[in-house]
Amino acid sequence: MDSSASKPRLREQVRAVMRVHHYSIRTEKTYWYWIRYFIRFHQLRHPLELGAAEVNAFLTWLAVERKVAAATQNLALNALVFLYAKVLQQPLGQVGEVVRAKRSARIPCVLTHAEATALIGLLGQPYQLLASLMYGAGLRVVEAARLRIKDVDFDRQVITVHDGKGAKDRTTLLPASLITPLLERRQRMFAAWKQQDSFYQAAVSLPFALRRKYPNAARSFEWQWLFPSTGLCMDEDGTVVRHHIHVSSIQKAVKQAVRRSSIHKPAGCHTLRHSFATELLRRGSDIRTVQTLLGHADVRTTQIYTHVLGQGFAGVQSPLG
Repeated sequence: MDSSASKPRLREQVRAVMRVHHYSIRTEKTYWYWIRYFIRFHQLRHPLELGAAEVNAFLTWLAVERKVAAATQNLALNALVFLYAKVLQQPLGQVGEVVRAKRSARIPCVLTHAEATALIGLLGQPYQLLASLMYGAGLRVVEAARLRIKDVDFDRQVITVHDGKGAKDRTTLLPASLITPLLERRQRMFAAWKQQDSFYQAAVSLPFALRRKYPNAARSFEWQWLFPSTGLCMDEDGTVVRHHIHVSSIQKAVKQAVRRSSIHKPAGCHTLRHSFATELLRRGSDIRTVQTLLGHADVRTTQIYTHVLGQGFAGVQSPLG
């Protein structure tokens, strides 16, 4: 089999199946990264020439030689299971005894309320508002970047997160302190949109088949990104569209603010989400409520924050008091 000829066809097959199953673009890119890595590991042989034994060898090599984290190894496995089951229509079955990467039980880095607000204060706009949403509403950085005008309900003080991790929707609280700056931002955007400012002449990118289902949505105000990108890009079908602000620019801004601050912790965007959870628990919020706000499927994921707070010691006090 001619590997050079088969790879582009395989890439298109993977893309088509993932679009049918409504996977996000980020997941699509990640899965293809691991599929391509797997093919290169086996000297560019087509996956149809390989099977469970070769998958086992690849995953074991990742753990033993590359020393990847458990989550990384699982991601590679998920990508290959998807490839064989959904794309090639040849489910792997039993992969066998894979050497598993060690799962580290790490306690997340969190900031105190004072540290979080000080860090946010060092950011310029729109990054200050984005960081405030991560800390004040518990949003992941990509969830904050993807917010559209219609996702913020000022009357109910609710933010709706669409297609979050695991392709799940959820609602979380809108901090009262952010209502005014968000309203002002929306009003400025609406005035420019209504005056047909050149910035809004390009349609915004829409998920899946919504562009066909709602042909006018891409230019409507409610579907505008709350934090749009300054540049334009090419959509999947070749249409020039405006996407949301790039996640990497937010991460870079936060990292720079951390370096300028007096916070001597390895903090980043996700640290603000961790800090949201620990601060709610510290103030007495029910762990099930925090689980819902964060969008965790399992409460055990949320319980890690009780360790951050030092809860669960059954009232034991240090001998030093």
